[in-house]
Formats: sequence, structure tokens, C-alpha cells
Amino acid sequence: MSEENKGILEGFKQFLMRGNVVELAVAVVIGAAFTNIVNSVVKGFINPVLGAIGSTNLDHYSLCLSDTCVKNASGEVTDGLYFLWGSVLSATITFLMTAAVVYFLMILPMNRYKERQAAKAPIDASAAQVTEIELLTEIRDLLAAQRDGTAPGRLPTQKQQP
Repeated sequence: MSEENKGILEGFKQFLMRGNVVELAVAVVIGAAFTNIVNSVVKGFINPVLGAIGSTNLDHYSLCLSDTCVKNASGEVTDGLYFLWGSVLSATITFLMTAAVVYFLMILPMNRYKERQAAKAPIDASAAQVTEIELLTEIRDLLAAQRDGTAPGRLPTQKQQP
């Protein structure tokens, strides 16, 4: 194998082992499995509730956008322009349910866990930064003390006053 091919394969290996790629792959797999659960809930629970108003299959809801709309026996549009708003509504409900479950069952508990862990963590003393005003005040006081001869440490270039 040439040196260039080894470099390409090594770069590809580093790309695959990067944390973001692995996390993304796990998220896609979990998301695909989770989609089946959400679709089942929509099909088994939400659609029947909405079916109390009309059809249990939201795909049947449509709106004719032209003067004449004709469907054949199999339900295909042969003439006219249909807006299938039932499909859009079904997809929107599925999305909102997925987002709600992800937020309430995954994101919200993880944020609360992180907040509790941050509250338990010891306070870092080095995190307290000296402000610019405090630093300038300290420099002023040191310069004044050096001028008066009361400073604890003198600069080597200064001479003692008699």
C-alpha cells in the first residue's frame, strides 16, 4: 500500500472515531427505532381520537384547489388539483409528538441532571477574576507606597532617600 493510501485511510479512521460521528450514528439508530414508536402512537391513539371527528386515516382529508376534481375508483386524482392537508396534518402531529417526547423524556431530565451535577461541583477559586478596577487600584496603592518609601519591596533601580 502506498504512503498516500495509508494517509487517506488513517484520515478516514480518525474521522470515524471522532466523537461527533459516533454520537450522530447512535442518534440516527435510536431515532429510527423511536420513529416506529411514535408512528404507532399516532396510528393507534391520535388518529382514532381525530377519527371521532371524521376519518381515522388523515390521508383522506384533502381540498380541491381547482373547479373540478375527479378521482378514479382507486383514489388516484385524474382531473383537478388536490391539496392533501390531511397528510400534512398527520406529519405535523407526528413531528410534534416526537419533539415533545424527546424534550420531556430526554432533554429536560438531562438538563436537570447537569444542573444538579454543577451544583454539587466544588467552586473553583481560580474562577474569581480580579476586575480591572481592582487591579488598577492595587497598582495605584503600590506606586503611592513606593513614592513615600513605605513600600515593602523597592525596585532595584531606586535609591534610598536620606
